[in-house]
Amino acid sequence: MKVDFSLYLITDRHQIHPQHTLISAVTAALQGGVQAIQLREKDLSATELYRLGSALRELTNQYGAKLLINDRIDIAMAVGADGVHLTEQSLDVTCARTILGNDKLIAVSTHNLTSALHAEKQGADLITFSPIFFTPSKAAYGDPQGLEQLHTLCQQLKLPVFALGGITTQRVAPVVAAGATGVALISAILAQENPCHAAADFKISINQV
Repeated sequence: MKVDFSLYLITDRHQIHPQHTLISAVTAALQGGVQAIQLREKDLSATELYRLGSALRELTNQYGAKLLINDRIDIAMAVGADGVHLTEQSLDVTCARTILGNDKLIAVSTHNLTSALHAEKQGADLITFSPIFFTPSKAAYGDPQGLEQLHTLCQQLKLPVFALGGITTQRVAPVVAAGATGVALISAILAQENPCHAAADFKISINQV
């Protein structure tokens, strides 16, 4: 499946603005131009993930957007998602591809060049590379990678790279100039009072590059 998006939203219902639910925030983000959603609610049960995934599948279908499920290949298959997003603790890409087949997207979280190259070699369709800039949610992964490391990584990979971590609209241009296909976001959209406007601003920033 082709990676035909540049604005990738990762869910975290704990960062949602108080005026929103996860569903209302995601709906607004889709209205603003988000083209792909990753359902990433690690503390939910399988039943809860299935229900939420089913609701997001319906929403993303309405807006022509992709839906990926974090880690849970079984949930992805059950809700008819477009693919999965694998972490360092997930099944590897080769195994996931065997289960999902070639018509599903496989994204992989990476935090260094070695893991990125490994993901590409195994047949991943895209990766996120983080953290580019400081962000509390990614502090556990070490110091920010910075634009120079992003550029080095993008030069050595053929697959799409999505920059994640501390991305603002002002940082979109230098991130894309470094070679990123697009940006992955959480709080920059979901924590905003108006996720639709926030997403639209990012969409404009990407289109202006």
